[in-house]
Amino acid sequence: MVGFLSLSLLSLLAGSAFSVILPEQEVILDAPARTMEGWSYVNCGLPSDVVQVKSITLFPDPPKPGKDLIITAVGTVNQVVEDGAYADVTVKLGVIKLLHKQFDVCHEARAANASIQCPVEKGEYTVVQNVTLPNEIPRAKFSVSVRGYTAEDEDMLCLDLKVDFMQSPFPRIL
Repeated sequence: MVGFLSLSLLSLLAGSAFSVILPEQEVILDAPARTMEGWSYVNCGLPSDVVQVKSITLFPDPPKPGKDLIITAVGTVNQVVEDGAYADVTVKLGVIKLLHKQFDVCHEARAANASIQCPVEKGEYTVVQNVTLPNEIPRAKFSVSVRGYTAEDEDMLCLDLKVDFMQSPFPRIL
């Protein structure tokens, strides 16, 4: 969600593009895939990507409609991220594409008054972003694809998220 724009973008997009993200969990994104209750992710990035995501934590658990969602993202920027960096975001409900949009990462960070602004220097970052969720959150399964690129079109970040808001009437037994 990030002096670390790609993760800031992820948290900003949670409000502007998708509005609902994941229940509070710490997610270690160096594994190929991991499933948690209500959501799953795949870090589709490569070790050579400009931004390496280490973890994402969300609070509260579960997210509450009409309330704030606090996203904490931790990661490493391996080369300077400059104006012109962008992300392609696709949100689907099942197989139906709800949104496909390209976001200017630096512009979105400025507009949200994010703690990290372009240019983002190399280094380790922790970013905390607050997103207000809408009152109406549909009970449905969503998938979100985020592909981030530098101004030079180099791969910056790749995440695939699935969020299931279709709550089972039966408690899950582990």
